[in-house]
Amino acid sequence: MTFFALLFLSIAIIESLAGVLGNGIILAASSSSCIGSKTWPPYEMIVISLSSSRIILQCWIILDLFLTIFCDSSHFEENTFGFINIGYIFLNYSSLWFGAWLSVFYCIKVASFTQSFFIWLKLRIARLVPWMLLTAWLCSFAASIPFAWDVYSAHNFTAPLSMTNSSAGRTTGNDRLHLLIYLWNASTALPLMLSVVSSVLLIGSLWVHTREMQNNASGFRDPSLEAHMKAIKSVFSFLILYITYFISLLLLLYSDFLPLSIEDSICVALLAACPTAHTLVLIWSNPKIQELPARIWHDINCHVRTALM
Repeated sequence: MTFFALLFLSIAIIESLAGVLGNGIILAASSSSCIGSKTWPPYEMIVISLSSSRIILQCWIILDLFLTIFCDSSHFEENTFGFINIGYIFLNYSSLWFGAWLSVFYCIKVASFTQSFFIWLKLRIARLVPWMLLTAWLCSFAASIPFAWDVYSAHNFTAPLSMTNSSAGRTTGNDRLHLLIYLWNASTALPLMLSVVSSVLLIGSLWVHTREMQNNASGFRDPSLEAHMKAIKSVFSFLILYITYFISLLLLLYSDFLPLSIEDSICVALLAACPTAHTLVLIWSNPKIQELPARIWHDINCHVRTALM
């Protein structure tokens, strides 16, 4: 392992640790609003599912990266590799699907389209959210089944953050493996398309509404206008992060990067950075989540002062 590979893998570990912390804050803030209520708000259901899956995914990535840095891959059996990769595939799909549904939810709730189908979705989105989450779990499970059928193929496929090889296209010419790669790409592209389409529609709707508000502005500071601009920045950030994640994934799958090369390690660092950056944008765009760390810090200070008195 070169110095640069070790550097970028270490950066990926730090990014994943930051993601675990950020998603823990989101999970705590969202769960606190649901405690004691008989029905959970649809937004909180999606955010809780997303943050929970990402915490597990990023812990999984940290484990994989530590094994990559400190352990010799020859010490592990193929079943171990297969278990790590299948777990990564399932958790990665789940995170992508929950993120896609969050983008769809934002679009349906915030965008102001007048088409009958869109209005029908807006009126029924609260009842559709549990089915959307169930669909995410089922799609993730179904996408992982082919890899579980053939542990050897899963071992050779190698999840992008793996100890043996980070490019599926260069490991073997086995027909079954090529089929698994096509399934991987199709399963990953579907939530990506949902995210891109919903984000573009939402940005377009918000931009039109913002221009109308700017034309009607009286010259004073308008909180609603600022909120719309903040929403546009947040959704645009989501879109950039999803595209960056997908490009990095494709580079790892189809490039000729050598295992643990500089290019390979940079892509791994980007794959770890995108979910963490998405989490930070969620915290930045949600005042309720921003208040939780400040409230926790205030409570800690109060306890410390009480103990010192």
